Amino acid sequence: MFVCSCFGVTDQQIKAHAAAGACTPRQIASVTKAGTDCGNCVRTIQGLLGRGACPRRGLIEQGAEQALSGTPPVLAEATLGEAA
Repeated sequence: MFVCSCFGVTDQQIKAHAAAGACTPRQIASVTKAGTDCGNCVRTIQGLLGRGACPRRGLIEQGAEQALSGTPPVLAEATLGEAA
């Protein structure tokens, strides 16, 4: 099924890019141009990507937590090990 008729992008192409690591409509757009012309397909792309579908999201969130705590990742692991 065509998701973006402006650029002829299919749902299978979007799913393939998502499996390769694209997590957001913007990342899909950078590869396929889908969503960059009329914008009608952006919500469909969001639906195909789903919530939590990003394999890197957990790493990004983990990095954000460590950045907020101000503790570098290596020190955070060492500190956790010493506290136990």
